[in-house]
This record gives sequence, structure tokens and C-alpha cells, in this order.
Amino acid sequence: MIAVSLVDLAGMVAGDLHLAGDANVDDIVGGPVVVDSRRAVSGSVFIAMRGDTTDGHGFAIDAVSAGAVVVIAERRVDVSVPTIIVNDSLAALSLLAREVVARVRAEGKLRVVAVTGSNGKTTTKNMLSAVLSTVGNAVTPRGSFNNQVGAPLSMLEVDLQTDFLIVEMGASAVGDIARLVSIVVPDVAVVLKVGLAHAGGFGSIEETQKAKSELVTELPASAVAVLNANDSRVAAMAAMTQARVVTFGLGDSAHVQARDVSTSIEGTHFTLHAGEFTLPVSMTILGDHNVMNALAAVAATRELGVDPAQAIAAIARMPRAERWRMELLQGPDGITVINDGYNASPESMAAALKSLAEITRGRHRAIAVLGEMAELGEYSDDEHDRVGRLVVRLNIDKLIVVGHAARHIHNAAGLEGSWDGESLLVADQEEAYDALRNELRSGDVVLVKSSNAAGLRLLGDRIAGVS
Repeated sequence: MIAVSLVDLAGMVAGDLHLAGDANVDDIVGGPVVVDSRRAVSGSVFIAMRGDTTDGHGFAIDAVSAGAVVVIAERRVDVSVPTIIVNDSLAALSLLAREVVARVRAEGKLRVVAVTGSNGKTTTKNMLSAVLSTVGNAVTPRGSFNNQVGAPLSMLEVDLQTDFLIVEMGASAVGDIARLVSIVVPDVAVVLKVGLAHAGGFGSIEETQKAKSELVTELPASAVAVLNANDSRVAAMAAMTQARVVTFGLGDSAHVQARDVSTSIEGTHFTLHAGEFTLPVSMTILGDHNVMNALAAVAATRELGVDPAQAIAAIARMPRAERWRMELLQGPDGITVINDGYNASPESMAAALKSLAEITRGRHRAIAVLGEMAELGEYSDDEHDRVGRLVVRLNIDKLIVVGHAARHIHNAAGLEGSWDGESLLVADQEEAYDALRNELRSGDVVLVKSSNAAGLRLLGDRIAGVS
């Protein structure tokens, strides 16, 4: 965080300052802001927050012991450092992020790019970071810091030397993204896709569209909205914003296009077209769906002054999208594992399976190890059913379905065509591993795919011999 005095900090969060020991109102603080006492280091600002299962106020002493020099809390806590008492710690975090970003922006240097979508946010965020880091100092969220707590914490990492702030904006309900936009209005806003991920929380895909559109509806005319031309619900957002619209996609109508897309075990290949610019592209990152993420990153960074060739070169150097996201692992005995076990939605599941089919067709045996797609609500049974049928239609050689919650994948595969033993339903990871150990042979390509809650990412690592 930027350096401010204690009294200034109290004003930024609309709180009451209570000094302790030898502290003075003019003392300067500027260490990292944390809400987890385990992340506290020397100079930290600790914000005590009430959670669903724990209360951060009970960990204030631990944060101070680890080096926190000030505590922001909703009630007095027994610590030896100054405290700032606020009405609502979450609101205080947002207020602090808003003010810090505003002050850095006032220097005339910082530009903000935000990204949302049902799928691809983290991969695109990482691509944006790879590109923008070649031309300036970029602050990027750690992992999936994209909610009402994580996103502001990421924003607070900016300082006067920061050129670019990348913000990943997730949502579990309508209004979530609007709140994040109210903290920091992006200069460039990217909307990737409106799909069924988390549909159980939103209630319908129409509500999902409404939530995602919040990223562009409040943009000023000076901003740029980067929209997926191939997703009708995203493309419709062009009419919802006063910002200038730039599109990306696979069709001729998009401003930034990909043509001649193909995927092999070596990576993903396409031809990039951006205005008069044409360039052949080869990415290490697997999957046709990641072409769309790359196009979004190129389109966004082009609006920030980065030449498309420089952007593509940075993306091409990325060894992977993210840990456990279409991560290519070379296992023992000539086995290849695609570990995509961090997240899953109907759209990303279909994309991963199509990539597996394209990579292996006529060359390798394809094995899919699939688990539950979580948070689909009333759509869950039908969407798992569709995945099972897709596996058969793509001629995947072997299917192992893990867990009762994913059973409809197995059931549907058995009903689609004349499979006899190609699909196996197992109870847990251990049973899946035992089945695979007897099944795998040299040259096989194994896709492991599920929502994070199913934990199959750990199975993928185990199959590949990764500790």
C-alpha cells in the first residue's frame, strides 16, 4: 500500500483512531494490507473481518505478533498497536482500495484493465499480466483474488510506480461486479463469456448476463469495452455501455480475429488478424478455447498501446495458463496428463473434451477422468448428462467418472451409442487411481477435469507423478 499517516488512514476508512504505546497520529504506515493473520508481515495493516465461520477479530493478536503495525476492526481489540474502529470492515476495505487507487491515478500514470466472464477470467488475467509486464510495472491478482475481498486487496498493491492494475472481477450474485466497479472504474473492461458457471447461485443465465454486464454499464465514454463477438449475450452488451466497443472472436466481424485454429499436443495454433495486422501464432497453452482468451488479451492491451506482435510474443512464452488449468504434464511410462481440475462448467468441460479429441485423434488413446461440475443448481443433471453424451460423440476411448455427484455423466455415456465397458463410475479418487493404474499404457493422453470442490486436480498430479 502507498505510505500514509495513521490519521490519514483513519480518514480513508471513515474510522476512529485509537493510539497505543508511543504511536503518534503522524506515524507513517505503508505495508501490505491483509485480512488473514497468517499473511501478516512486518509493517502490515491488518483488517479484522467477520466471516461465515471465523471472526478475524480473534486473530488480531496473531497479526500483531507477526508484524502488523495497525489494526482496523469493528470493535476494540486487545493489541499493543494503534487500532482504527469502523462500522463495517468490508466497507472499510473497499473505501481504502478506492482511495489508494484514486491517489495513484491522480499521478497520471496508472491505467486499469478489468476482466470478467463465466469462464477464462484467470487465464486471461495471466495473459494480460504477461503482456503488460513487458512494457511497465503491472499489479496482478494472486490466484483467483476476484471477489469482494480479494479484488480490493489486489487493488491495494498499487503504488506510485505502478503502470497497470489488472483486476479480475468475479460474482456470485447480481450487484457484486457493480460494487467492484464502484471502487475502481476500469479504463479497459473485458467481458469473455456468459455461461452456466455458478448458474445455481444466479438462478438463470439471464441473471448471469445481468451480473456480467455490470462491468460495462457504468463505464465512461473515455473507456473501452472489449467484448466477445461470438457470445450473443456478451455482444449485446455493446448497447449497454457508452464506452467505445472493441470486439474479439473467430468471425470476420470482430476487430481482433483468429483464423485457422488448431490444437496439437505441442500447443495451440492460429492466425491473428487485427486491422491490417496478420501474424501466425503458436501458444504452448492447450485448447481452442484459450484462443479466445488470447484474443481478448491482445485486444485489451492493444488499447493500452501494446503492439499485437509484442503481445502475442509474451503470450506464446507462457508455459501454462495457470496451475491445474489445462496444465500439460508428462507422466511416467510415456503417459501425458492434461490436468484441468481447478474449475469446471458445462462450457469449459466441453472445450476441454474437444481439445482432448483433437489432440489424440488417430495418434493417441484418449482417456477422460471427469468429476462434478459444481454450482449448477437446477441445471446440474441435464448438463452432466450432456457431457456424458459429448464424450461418446467425440469418440473418447475411455471415461472414468468420479463421485456420485457426477454420476449422470456415466449414465448418459452408457445410453449414448453402444458403449460396453468404456465408461466406469467410481466412488472416489483412490478408486479412480487404482482403475487407471491397470488401464494406462504408453502414449495415452489423460484429461482430468472437474470443479475445484471435487479435488481431482490432486488426482491429476498423482497420475503424472507430480508431488
